[in-house]
Amino acid sequence: MQIWVDADACPNVIKDVLFRVADRLQVQVTLVANKLLRTPPSRFIKAIQVPAGFDVADNEIVRLVQAGDLVITADIPLAADVLEKGGHPLNPRGEFYTKDNIQQHLTMRSFMDDLRSSGVDTGGPSAFSQGDIRAFANQLDRYLARQRSKG
Repeated sequence: MQIWVDADACPNVIKDVLFRVADRLQVQVTLVANKLLRTPPSRFIKAIQVPAGFDVADNEIVRLVQAGDLVITADIPLAADVLEKGGHPLNPRGEFYTKDNIQQHLTMRSFMDDLRSSGVDTGGPSAFSQGDIRAFANQLDRYLARQRSKG
């Protein structure tokens, strides 16, 4: 099991949580982005820089992800692709995308895109909070505990 991070838009505080987990549990964390990323020195943490371009980092994650891997992303279409490959997408606010909820997320994303393209100001996501960080860390811990108990 490996953790992949859609790192272009991932909050730094979430990356910090993942860096601590990588060393503590000795699990590979790989950040994928179209910009150079600084990572702490660790044999369990690496970064892959891909060329700039629409969905290039997402496509690289989909290409590399294996069934059972965890992918940290807020990108709903990427999450859908990860699910198709048997991965487990978790957003930085601590919500897992699942086969049961991904269609609802895709539909809402499309609806919001339609509103924005028609000129409606939909605002954006709420500010990232301490509660979001806790929710993410709790979900991550539960997921990793389940993985460790599987063997």
